[in-house]
Amino acid sequence: MKLFRILFVAAAVILFTTSISTSADFDWIKDFNIKAEADPSGFRARLAARFRIGDVEVKSVIGRVGKPADVFMVLRLGELSKRPIDDVIKEYKAGKGKGWGVLAKNLGIKPGSEEFHALKRDHDLHGDSKSKAGDKKKVGDKSKGKNR
Repeated sequence: MKLFRILFVAAAVILFTTSISTSADFDWIKDFNIKAEADPSGFRARLAARFRIGDVEVKSVIGRVGKPADVFMVLRLGELSKRPIDDVIKEYKAGKGKGWGVLAKNLGIKPGSEEFHALKRDHDLHGDSKSKAGDKKKVGDKSKGKNR
């Protein structure tokens, strides 16, 4: 019985510290959802402009994914992994609840890579991100001085 309590406490500590470290990652998502839900048509327009896709595709992704930050992340993961959005959405649905880090890894974005850290750190949609304002080069773009 004593061993059971020790194991239970150890498991609780591991789960607690894991949830703390996970909550620090992607901490911009909650605020992102609030802003996007306050202006849905503006959000759709910013997505279309940012990812250079049409309104029909934006609406399709929104309808298949749901939360605004999830929509952004699916599109961003497609961009970073160079995978079709349908593939990303399939992975998203299959791994729902496992976290963005797991999804990114499943799509070939290596943990610890610059792309992975950029994904966790912030977004670039509302114009109020923590990214450097003068840094217009997208992560993953190896060309010098060229934007994609």
